[in-house]
Amino acid sequence: MSKILFASDFHLGVPEGPNSLQREKRLVRWLESFRGEVDEIYFLGDVFDFWFEYKYVIPKGYSRLFGIIADYADKGVKIHFFKGNHDMWMFGYFEKEFNAEIHDNDYIFQKNGKKFYLHHGDGLGDGDKAYKLLKKVFRSKICQRLFAFLHPSIGIGLARFFSARSRAAQGYVEDTSINLKKEWLFQYCEDMLETQTYDYMIFGHRHLPLDVEVKPGHRYINLGDWLKYNTYAVFDGTDLVLKTYED
Repeated sequence: MSKILFASDFHLGVPEGPNSLQREKRLVRWLESFRGEVDEIYFLGDVFDFWFEYKYVIPKGYSRLFGIIADYADKGVKIHFFKGNHDMWMFGYFEKEFNAEIHDNDYIFQKNGKKFYLHHGDGLGDGDKAYKLLKKVFRSKICQRLFAFLHPSIGIGLARFFSARSRAAQGYVEDTSINLKKEWLFQYCEDMLETQTYDYMIFGHRHLPLDVEVKPGHRYINLGDWLKYNTYAVFDGTDLVLKTYED
């Protein structure tokens, strides 16, 4: 069986310049290493630190990544993009260029008897009410139309200004000494398993690679990021493994 790849939180675009470009080239080499082996690729959000599609304009750059994704798509590989909290403003470009499937929230599927639950990971569970409200505002049609009225040089320039001050751009690293009982995505998985059954519950957003058993046979996987860890998950038809890409 062909493999399925899962990755998230590339945050391309920060910091601007060589660092982001080197990360993009590393991602291309990673994708090249699976040439002919995959039939689906899931990008679980925050591929870009900022993304907005005007009617005739998109943010410049990323041609190397787009090139290999387009090549995979042309060869029949199914591409999936999840809207993250940094790149939620997708309006059709990826569907048109890559025949990609765009996921606004969660996505559930089964493969070879295994059941998958996927989500970028932002705004889930209890608490963080301020962010959840902000997410509703940014995803509203009114907010999107207002931003679209800005000239691209102003709108994208303004977004890059704030992007340069984001946690990703400043080199923020998540605390690895976590208590799973206080890990909110772990708790969210526990709550889901009270009413549903999933073999793999896969998220991004957290920037910390994790593969832990919530209950026997039911695993919570966080994909980490490509700012520090270069981690991804691969399903070979039998099992899912969290791996680190080494050049």
